Amino acid sequence: MSFATEVIISVLLIIGGVFVLIGSIGLSRLQDLYTRLHAPTKATTVGLGSILVASMIYMAYVRDFLSINELLITLFLVITAPVTAHILAKAAMHNGVKPMERTKNADLIKKARQQLPPDSQMEE
Repeated sequence: MSFATEVIISVLLIIGGVFVLIGSIGLSRLQDLYTRLHAPTKATTVGLGSILVASMIYMAYVRDFLSINELLITLFLVITAPVTAHILAKAAMHNGVKPMERTKNADLIKKARQQLPPDSQMEE
């Protein structure tokens, strides 16, 4: 394996590790549920994505063919992580989880909780 390939793989692994570490620290240090969801969703998607790309490059040089397993895992992660975080935040909002004191537009949470689902508005 060439030196340039090793450097690229190493840089991708370091970037991935740093982003996963930042996401983990953000998950434990941020104040409320809504901000805690943001840190691991964004940081882990980028972090694990770069780790998986490094794995894909490594396996391409070791086995002499491109494995799409890592690419599919990255695609699945990029699609599902933000959707899962959105569903968790929406469930927390509807269950009345309080945001931080300094949250901007906190009055919109009450307004969103009072709205009926689209199906029940059409029946009336």
